[in-house]
Amino acid sequence: MKIIMSNTKTDAELKSGRQDPMQLVVPLIGILRGIGAETFGPLMETSFSAGLQALEVTMNTPGAEEILSIHRERVPAGKYLGMGTIRNLPEARKAYEAGAMFLVTPNVDPKVMEFARNKMIPVIAGALTPTEVYRAWAAGAAMVKVFPCRALGGPLYIRELLGPFDHIPLVAVGGVTIENGPEHLQAGAAALGVGISLFGEQAVRAGDWKTVHKNVKRFIQRCNAE
Repeated sequence: MKIIMSNTKTDAELKSGRQDPMQLVVPLIGILRGIGAETFGPLMETSFSAGLQALEVTMNTPGAEEILSIHRERVPAGKYLGMGTIRNLPEARKAYEAGAMFLVTPNVDPKVMEFARNKMIPVIAGALTPTEVYRAWAAGAAMVKVFPCRALGGPLYIRELLGPFDHIPLVAVGGVTIENGPEHLQAGAAALGVGISLFGEQAVRAGDWKTVHKNVKRFIQRCNAE
């Protein structure tokens, strides 16, 4: 499955200034929250080598800006390292200065969207209701993160949203697992956002990178088998 996160649906959308150079062959974004600085490097390297294309470290992770800035230059071609939990403009600026290749937000802040457009950084904007989903897209989001997806039915909710919004690429986040991930993709989700379960919490804590590699690869295989 290849997802080119660019949008040329209408003149209005083109005029919105939507910028998105990301191309996701693997419809999966790894989310790291609260990860230690000493763990991030080997975890990123292992995940990318296992086939993951996009990795997000959240802004409320201690030392997130330093973690991102240190590892930004180590990101292989075709891979993406971004920053999530961007809730406002000051945080968006910090993420940009740290070298984030994309931003992920839990909410729709027009100032964040405008800043990202001006800096030509793709934004995966968080929304839940139909009104929020459309507002995020109209504001220039490259993709819209449906969060918390599980709260409103998971795959069924994705399918319902795509009734009127079939032109909007949705990322299912919240309650997505290796077991139900394929169901979200079958329902029409363009991608999945998955936290520590993608990597295996015990394996990460133990620094068992062989098992982490196996866990990530298995999850990707499940997604690609959809």
